[in-house]
Amino acid sequence: MAKNVIGDSDKYIISEFYEFGASREMIMEAEKNFQPIIMQGIMQKANVLNRNGRVYPREILEREVNKYMESVRKNIATGELDHPDSAIVSLSNVSHKVTELWWEGDTLYGKVQIAETPSGNILKGLLKSGIQLGISSRGVGSVKEHGDKAVVQEDFELIAFDFVSSPSTPGAWLFRESKLMRPLKVGDDKHVAMMAKYADLKELQGNNFWKNL
Repeated sequence: MAKNVIGDSDKYIISEFYEFGASREMIMEAEKNFQPIIMQGIMQKANVLNRNGRVYPREILEREVNKYMESVRKNIATGELDHPDSAIVSLSNVSHKVTELWWEGDTLYGKVQIAETPSGNILKGLLKSGIQLGISSRGVGSVKEHGDKAVVQEDFELIAFDFVSSPSTPGAWLFRESKLMRPLKVGDDKHVAMMAKYADLKELQGNNFWKNL
């Protein structure tokens, strides 16, 4: 898990990592037949203690996945290479799109199609070179400590699924990143102000003024 601050709003990005990739042979075969490159794997898990000591309650994660499915149906569930320090997906860095999501127990699986974009071509090149990558959910929200675990709270909002680099020991990488920032405390003044700013940002994003620029 990694947490980064968005600008000066103290809004935290929460991310989780799962290994995800495709064989060089599969990519070459798809390119040979002019077919889209589609990969399948684990996207997220609910109600389990992750390697970083974080738990996503099923009802919260399922709520966000149901909302995210609207973007999947509209063909706009895009993701980026690496995790930007932003709550908005940058179209200039889109490398793939999520085409399907489904649950098997408390495990969320999905299919991802590589986009025909500059970042998508980089993603294809990395996979063809045998470089290990992972899929990582990007969301905003806070956590609350319960004993030895941190539980994601009701204010969590799923933003995207991004491709990130995977070290040989992803658990250590997650631990190292998780020490960069401390989670917000639910209900304190800083947390309330941060959520208000994020709500304003989301309202502006859908405003017709921006759409008509």
